[in-house]
Amino acid sequence: MSLASLFDLTGRSVLVTGAASGLGLAFAETMLEAGARTLMTDVDAQALDAQVKRLKSSYPLVEGATLNVADADAVDGLVNDMASRHGAIHCVFANAGISAGRGFVVEAGQLENIDLAQWDKVLRINLDGVLHTVRAAARHMKPRREGRIVVTTSIAGLRSESLSGYAYVASKAAANNLVRQAAIELAPHNVLVNAIAPGPFATNINGGRLRLPESAERMRTHIPLGRVAQADEIKGLALLLASPASSYMTGTVIPVDGGASAR
Repeated sequence: MSLASLFDLTGRSVLVTGAASGLGLAFAETMLEAGARTLMTDVDAQALDAQVKRLKSSYPLVEGATLNVADADAVDGLVNDMASRHGAIHCVFANAGISAGRGFVVEAGQLENIDLAQWDKVLRINLDGVLHTVRAAARHMKPRREGRIVVTTSIAGLRSESLSGYAYVASKAAANNLVRQAAIELAPHNVLVNAIAPGPFATNINGGRLRLPESAERMRTHIPLGRVAQADEIKGLALLLASPASSYMTGTVIPVDGGASAR
């Protein structure tokens, strides 16, 4: 197999959740550029429609559908429909997620002040949503003995993180282990399951806080590379994990954090 063909996704079908902005949008753009037929989903119908329209002129294989990943029946229905229309689903990015607000560095983020309704909401999306997506994908990939599943977690799920809310770090830690568990089960079926664990990226999550110069400057001192990442910097790893080039990789949780987790 040539080097170029290792990263060629022509003829592949890919699903990306949480694709209207940030890392999910970067994943979708990468898949389209590599030749894949790509279904972008998001709970924000207006933002999703704008991105699909923007991409359609350059990438006619893009599609969009509104989806709340916390709704298991909706996820099952969308994945079943996609598999029926496309004939197969080759790769799924379980990316949809939300912030839990600030961590215990502020009073509102401390244990005794945790909002239990917010806790439940974050886990429904960040953990249950991942399970719903991975489960639905596995049902179609196992019989075909082929597939890639990529879950967006966080370095906040690999260690304590005072800047992130309790529900966020708990959900991402659980998602990391869900990835490892699913990878072991699905390996005999040639379905590969891996996670991308981003560090600080300038996206819309947490109200787009890291897009603000003052927030980015405060974060800079914690990052060996000395800066916050841009969404495009996730694209190379996304292509690797979706492509034949990663054929011997499964059960991995890969930090992309400017060296922060090496401290």
